[in-house]
Amino acid sequence: MHLPPPLDAIVHGALADAAARGVSVRLAYNVDHALAAPVPPPPRTQPELLEALPFPTAAIPGVPDLMHHKYVIRDAASVWTGSTNWTADSWTREENVIVTADSPELAARYRADFEQLWTTRDVGRTGKVDTAPLRIGDTPARAWFCPGRGEKLAHRIAKAIGSARRRVRIASPVISSGPVLGTLAQVASDGKVDLAGVVDATQVREVLQQWRENGNVDWKGPLLRATLTRAPFSGKRSTPYAPGSVHDYMHAKVTVADDVVFVGSFNLSHSGEENAENVLELTDAGLADRLAAFVDAVRGRYPAADP
Repeated sequence: MHLPPPLDAIVHGALADAAARGVSVRLAYNVDHALAAPVPPPPRTQPELLEALPFPTAAIPGVPDLMHHKYVIRDAASVWTGSTNWTADSWTREENVIVTADSPELAARYRADFEQLWTTRDVGRTGKVDTAPLRIGDTPARAWFCPGRGEKLAHRIAKAIGSARRRVRIASPVISSGPVLGTLAQVASDGKVDLAGVVDATQVREVLQQWRENGNVDWKGPLLRATLTRAPFSGKRSTPYAPGSVHDYMHAKVTVADDVVFVGSFNLSHSGEENAENVLELTDAGLADRLAAFVDAVRGRYPAADP
């Protein structure tokens, strides 16, 4: 959470006003990650500004794994979630997706995850939340939280991709989850399904370099190259991460497999399985069409991915 004036007044003001009218407000945030990571760390939060707000806050250590959630639970009835950090760059320089849903049952799942974060202050002890199917109106849904359900989520997305018969659309800054990467490479090589997507080209190059330096995971390189070159993937050439640099990444995290959508904070990455992340799985043809069109629009802005 890093908002310069006048944006800080909008968000901080809304939170402070809610507390002033008697709403119970709590805010958990990630403390800076100082270790090397396969993708750029999140923007710097200013804890002193958050802790000065007139309600309880909780700093969640981002070492070794990030508190990467971006969600709000309102009145135990509504959820706001997606890929968007609360920063100026996220709103003005990056591609992101936000989902809102009115569902007390879904809100209860998110509340369970939040309470684990709030009480433990430990990413590794969170995400152990029920993944049983539920409905949001007429839409079948599941809520997934990492790291507690991270491995199951990766396999769930891979299975949906592998089972698709018509289309697959992907938007993810990087793709490094073993189950997802292996399935995408197979689907791209088979050429039987309409597969396309967009990544952040700068981050992909950085990940490939890290894999070359780490001999234990260099087997992933050919799979990623096959995916990005045998299917029409585009790559945004974003500004490389550096302290003080702009954050203009391709930051959306969306998977569409036929009429199933996975959307949230989760990069299709191994590190994402170990971070504090959340994903909504929704089966809705209209929503899938909208998000597939969004992915196609984003990939149309950028050149072909060149790993």
